[in-house]
Parts: sequence; structure tokens; C-alpha cells
Amino acid sequence: MAQEPKYHRILLKLSGEALKADREYGIDPIYIKTLARQIREVHVMGVQIGIVIGGGNIFRGASEAASHMNRSVADSIGMIATVINSLMLQDALEGIGSPTRVLSAVEMRAVCEPYIRRRAVRHMEKGRIVILAGGTGNPFFTTDSAAALRASELDAEILIKATKVDGVYNADPNKDPSAVRYEKLDYQDAISRNLRVMDTSALSLCRDSHIPIIVFNLLEQGNIRRVVCGETIGTLVTD
Repeated sequence: MAQEPKYHRILLKLSGEALKADREYGIDPIYIKTLARQIREVHVMGVQIGIVIGGGNIFRGASEAASHMNRSVADSIGMIATVINSLMLQDALEGIGSPTRVLSAVEMRAVCEPYIRRRAVRHMEKGRIVILAGGTGNPFFTTDSAAALRASELDAEILIKATKVDGVYNADPNKDPSAVRYEKLDYQDAISRNLRVMDTSALSLCRDSHIPIIVFNLLEQGNIRRVVCGETIGTLVTD
């Protein structure tokens, strides 16, 4: 029997780094098609999907600001980078038959729609995948904060954060072989222990909006479907 989704409206947070796969920078065109198929697998189950993508594979605003660039300018460039990633993912999704709209908080009407909450909800209700570009539209806010904000605005049942590791650990598992993965955390623990699940403002907003977060490994095929169907994988952050 086919699995039934546990969640019917989700917000998927993708890092820009996820799109580069094994490359040093940029976008891996083969991997982005693999990612699109994973998203389509969930979409055809009737799940309404909003996606927020970072831009770190192209430009990291905070890093450039630390290199003596004006932070507001650096963050604005980073927001534009998220639009590039969003258009690439849109093309990959539509190439396999999934209707998709890109809505950006930084207006670029020639290539995508401006972000309007009601419009985004309507697109999802019509069965379109909605990619939410441009971060929050403001400097000094990460795309984690944008994901938490959009999840709250669009009444998502869960925010699922795709990473390159299989959850949240008490130390960096790539550097510390004794690192222990948490199966479940509450928001305050994640904040007070500085576990870097998401930034503090994003965690606080999810806590106030009662939106659970699941952090999972995107590199394992089928994990998006497993999360949406309620299988226990990764780390759950909740009340």
C-alpha cells in the first residue's frame, strides 16, 4: 500500500550549498535534477510545498561583509543569488512536469512574481510548487529566518530543513567521531545549547508559531518523502 502523507503543507528549507553537490561553488545541473525528482515525489502525493533556498553556493553575504564589504550591500547580493538558485530549481521541476512559481521578496518582475502571501497560498492551493526567493527582502536576516517567516505566514504544518548530515549533533560529526545525534529537542534547548539548528531568530519564530522543525540528510534518496510521511528520521525540534 502506498504511504499517505502525514503533513499536507510543508516548508522545505534548502541551503545553497546543497545545489552545488561536490563542486566548490555554483550549481550541479545533474544533482538539481535529482533533487527535483525527490520534490516531485512528494508533490504528486498531493502535498502543498513551499521552498526557501539559500544563496551560499554563489555568494555568502555574511562572509563578504566580514571581509570589509558593507553588510547591507553584501546581504542584498546574497538575496539576488537566491533568485538565481530558485530559477534553476524551477526549470528543473518544470522539466519533469511539476508546475512551479517563483515569488521573490526582492522584486524582479521580468523573471519572477513579487512575494505576496495570498498569492503564494493561492498557488499552493492550485497545486503549484512555490519557491520563495529573496530571503526576507531585508539585510541582516538569514534564509533560515526567511524559512521560519514564510512557514508562519503560509500556515505550514512543518518546516523541514535539508542538510548534509542526518540530524543535529552535540558536536560537528565531521570533526568529532564521538558526536551524538539528538532524536528530539525542544526549541529552548536548541537555542541555549547553541546547536546551530537554525539561527536564534528563526528558532524563536518557529517556537512562537508552534511550527515543528525536522533536520535531515538530503543526500539520502527518498528522505523528503520519508519525512513527509512521518517516518522517524533526523532530529525533531518541537515544543
